[in-house]
Order: sequence, then C-alpha cells, then structure tokens
Amino acid sequence: MATVQFHTLLLVSAILRVVLIVYGEWQDTHMEVRYTDIDYMVFSDAASLMASGKSPFQRSTYRYSPLLAFLLVPNSILHRSWGKFIFSAADLLVGLFIRVILKLRGVPENLSMISVMAWLFNPFTFTIGTRGNCEPIVCALILWVFICLMNGRVFQAAFWYGLVVHFRIYPIIYALPILLILDPHVFRPGQKPSLQRWDHQQESPQSSFKTRLAYLLWPWLIVKSAFTRDRILFSLISGAIFFLFTGIFYQLYGWDFLHESLLYHLTRTDPRHNFSIYFYHIYLQYEHKISVLEKLISFLPQLIVQLVLILSFAQDLPFCCFVQTVAFVAFNKVMTAQYFVWFFCLLPLSLAWSNMKLKWKGLSCIALWVGGQLHWLWWGYMLEFKGRNVFLQLWVAGIIFLFANTYVLVSLINHHRFSPVFTRLEKTFKGAKKLK
Repeated sequence: MATVQFHTLLLVSAILRVVLIVYGEWQDTHMEVRYTDIDYMVFSDAASLMASGKSPFQRSTYRYSPLLAFLLVPNSILHRSWGKFIFSAADLLVGLFIRVILKLRGVPENLSMISVMAWLFNPFTFTIGTRGNCEPIVCALILWVFICLMNGRVFQAAFWYGLVVHFRIYPIIYALPILLILDPHVFRPGQKPSLQRWDHQQESPQSSFKTRLAYLLWPWLIVKSAFTRDRILFSLISGAIFFLFTGIFYQLYGWDFLHESLLYHLTRTDPRHNFSIYFYHIYLQYEHKISVLEKLISFLPQLIVQLVLILSFAQDLPFCCFVQTVAFVAFNKVMTAQYFVWFFCLLPLSLAWSNMKLKWKGLSCIALWVGGQLHWLWWGYMLEFKGRNVFLQLWVAGIIFLFANTYVLVSLINHHRFSPVFTRLEKTFKGAKKLK
C-alpha cells in the first residue's frame, strides 16, 4: 500500500510538471511576461550551436559545462521543450532518491512521505525544472552520491562526485565532509557499511565536535587516519574524472571553456541587483578593480562558517551538507532564487530528525524567510520596473534577508537531533577518548 501511495504521489507530481510545461509554452506565446527562464534560452542557443558543430561558448553568457548543451541538442531537433522534460524528470528522480535514502536510514513511512512531498510539491522546486533550469540534475547527482556511499560503493560515489563538480562547481564544498565519513572503522574492504537506523539513540553534536577536535589536536593520529584506502581512492577517482572532462573540453573549446565554465564562477562579481549583501559594494566599485584584500574579506565568513559546520556535523552527512549549502548561499557574493534549490533537495533528508513543531516555530521560520524575500523583491521591482533609485533600500533588504537566513539556519540546528549516518564497527581510537 505504501508503495502504491508513493507511485501515486510520483504520478501526480509528473502530471503537474507536464501541465506546467504545456502552460509555459502558452504563456510564452500569448503573454508579455514569459514563463520560461531566460537561462533556458541560453542553454538552447548553446545546444543549437553545438548541434551545428560550433562551440557552445559562442553564445554569450553560456557559463556551464558543454555536457549541458549536449543534453539539450534535441531542443533543435525534436522540440524546444525537450530540456524542460529532462530537467523535470531529474526533479522527479530527486523525489525518488529522497525516498530511497530515508528508507535506507529506517525512517517511518509517514515521515518519509511527508519529506518526499516537501520536495515534490514545493513551489520553488517544481517551477525551477518546468521553467527550464538545470539545477534538478545537480540535485539528483548529489543524492545519488549519498546513496552510493550508504551502500558502500565508494568507487561509484567518487565517479559521480567528480562528474557533478565538473557539471556545477559548488558541490566542491561537500568534499571534506565526504572524506571525513570515509572512516576506516566504517568502510571495510568487502563489507557494506552499517547504517544507523532512525530509531537509534542520537548522539549530541557537541560530542561529535569534541571528537573532531581530538583529531585536530593529535597530529600523529591525523597522519595515521587521514590517508586511508577509501579516502585516497575517492580523492584520486573523483579528481581524475573532474580533470578528464575538463581536459577533454579544453581540447575541444580551449580557453573559452576554461574561463566561462570554471574560472568565471571562482572570480564572479555581479553588479546587478541580487539577494547578496555584497551586491551594493560590488555595484559601487565595479568600474574599479576590487582588491585582493576585499575579496579575501568577503570570502572569510564563508570559510569560517563552513569549517565550523563541517567539524560539528560531518558524521551526519545529509544534514551537514544541508546547513553548509544554506550558509554558502547566504554568505555568497552572488545570490539568486535558483540557488535555493541547492538546499531544498537536502532539507527533506533532515526533516525526520527535527523536533521543530510546524506550529508555531516552523511557521515563524517560513514566514520570516518568505517575508524577507518578498521585502527584497518589492524594492527590486521598484528598481527594475519603476526605475526608482532604491539601491540603498535594496541593500538594506539584503541585510534583512541575511538575518532571516541566519535565524532559520540557527533554529534548524538547535532543533536537529544529531544522527551519524554510519555506525562505527570499532570503538573510537584511544587518543580521542583520552582527549574527551
């Protein structure tokens, strides 16, 4: 019965997405405001260029892997909505993978279904794919890496992780927590790792933090435990896949590929208005070269927050990646609405371990987060459509939205029951126990 219910849920979700794609075609033809995302037009143009034997990077503002353009080549052969169906299929695949991960971790069926619905019927997520944004593909690949790790398939996890980092650079932030969970006390040759079930006694995040500090304060143990078979294997394979695809496309498309697909995202400074608190400074200084010191100052908050979160929650991998992504997006130099999908696909993996009540704490977090966006969007509307000089008000709205993100993030952490994904086969090494 549960399986039938999930299949029904998936079918309804698929029908919803097909209806939205068809409606989007009608709106694009009959209304001034288009339903289709402008990025989808960029993808389609790049795919058309590739189909004709040219470089996809001849299309200005195409700053993605050539793999994306290759996937959308049928746009110019079969139908222009081909890519939307591919992205929406990946969207549904994310829902399936969420269910698989929660089932592997022993989450009760009712909680599992609620978590899946939090993705499949989230307006932010089902409109992203149907409007022609490629983020669902990235989300599906990340969740598949988790599934491979949970089944002990380190080689496969490394392959797909290297591919997804090539496809979209931001998942590189998950490298350290993934390496940390490849513990020799968990991953044994010829053995499937033991997963900690949902109803097991939960460990506190503080004790995990102390354990990680023990590693950091015991240098000889770092050397001894860091370079394990699985960590070396994962690093070499994922790195090889990343550089293999990078090398192939560099040979095909040269510097244009390297700059637009990779280097641009590392040095990006966007003067256009966006949710980031840095946009106003970048806007004012755009005609002048931003100093290395300024870039470092803007990067430091991200780095510090990432390290603290990794040290605290790495063993609870899905939750660690979730809070990492929320913090990464909130403190990034550029923040647009499509980035929210990056952490929305990870949120359902942690809902079953949250003791936050929807009424009233949950509703207050949702209201604050959505309200912060709407407040910012009002000033964005006044600037873009009314031509008002409201840059300062827009910047203040960005600061308020950062506060909303921070409040929600802290609330989620405070109400989360820390639960390591894997069960260690042996007790923690003696040095760490002594330091506790």
